Amino acid sequence: MIINTKPLNLEMNILRSLSLLLFLTAITLSTVAQQTKPVKGVTAHRGFSAAHPENTLTAFQAGIDAGADWIELDIHKTLDGKIVVSHDVSTARAADKNLVIAQSSYRKLQKLDVATAFRKSKGLSLKACPAEKMPLLEEAIQLILKNNAVKLSIQPKADCVAEAISIVKKMGAGYRVGFNDASLQYMSQVKTLAPDIPVFWDRGPDTDISQDIITAKEKGFETLVINYKGLTPEKVRLVKTAGLEVGTWTVNDRETLIKMIQLGLDRIYTDDPALLILLYKTTVK
Repeated sequence: MIINTKPLNLEMNILRSLSLLLFLTAITLSTVAQQTKPVKGVTAHRGFSAAHPENTLTAFQAGIDAGADWIELDIHKTLDGKIVVSHDVSTARAADKNLVIAQSSYRKLQKLDVATAFRKSKGLSLKACPAEKMPLLEEAIQLILKNNAVKLSIQPKADCVAEAISIVKKMGAGYRVGFNDASLQYMSQVKTLAPDIPVFWDRGPDTDISQDIITAKEKGFETLVINYKGLTPEKVRLVKTAGLEVGTWTVNDRETLIKMIQLGLDRIYTDDPALLILLYKTTVK
């Protein structure tokens, strides 16, 4: 009896082709993932604020696109209880009109163009630098949740920690956020309300690092972020020996960034994450 093996051979060839296709697809996806993986510790200060209006969704997306590990932003509470993204207590420095955030409704704040000062400082046209609205914290979190493994560092500039954490929990974003500030009160409140959310405690250049380490350990903070002007190899050694991570803020010039990289820091805040990433690639062997 003669058995026709052609259908069987054809089926085997199809299976081999499918296996090869799946293998090549897996390699491609892996390569893409490696290319888009954030660079550890690179923290885009108020977003990619060297190239875009600070604390805007555009600046945050640019920081993500550059490959930042963390996007840092500042928050305030409006008169009607909304948590908005802004560094200053008023809009005088950034926008086209001066409003005190705590005394203004979210609706009023939405009428402002918070890209005004940046546009003027760079000599840009409205077309080159379109108007930007003040974002809600929810909008920034939504952006983070849509983009790879990038995380969000929230700096409360007013008494709104509880409201911010409530938003984070409601959106299921606790695993993708941290909090940073110099305020011991605010950072302690974070740990009371959400012990699993990391705290990056900002410290000045002349801080008492030994006492800071004791306080950080008592409070359960994970990281001391020391102003670069007072950061030394000895301070880095003391912090790491204590089992804490160490970072610095806010560094923008090439020479100082290289020095900070060479200190082996766990996080560096910068307005120019693209430059920092480039320097990591060219100076870290």
